[in-house]
Amino acid sequence: MSVTDEMLCFSLYSATRATTQAYRTLLAPWRLTYPQYLVLAVLWHDGEQTIRSLGEAMQLDSGTLSPLVRRLEQSGLVVKERNADDERVVTVSLTPEGLALRAELLPVHAEIAELAGIHDDAQRRRLIDELHALTALLQGVSARNDH
Repeated sequence: MSVTDEMLCFSLYSATRATTQAYRTLLAPWRLTYPQYLVLAVLWHDGEQTIRSLGEAMQLDSGTLSPLVRRLEQSGLVVKERNADDERVVTVSLTPEGLALRAELLPVHAEIAELAGIHDDAQRRRLIDELHALTALLQGVSARNDH
């Protein structure tokens, strides 16, 4: 057994890469990247967002998020608007095309779960809860070191 077989970090890295590759393959017909799909998913679920709130939801800084949103805007799936009262605030919302895409892409989520061997909601919920708990614990280390 190799050292990478015993390292949690490598297992998480491998799972992330495999997930991204599976989404890349399934999203290819729509010419969407996995991060673009995630932006759309947040907008489908939560509605219109500021760049700031979208970045918080996705845990991305604006330098990473802005190009994603720009490409979605160029594709006609979202629109960006500056707030009339405060031009520093930019709001992102779905276009009718972006909203309609939700129905087309709905099967992708279920297909990923099926490919991952997740066959029921309880199993899916357990895995999500475990990953959220792990994320919170590891983010606590970063927060502790920032002070």
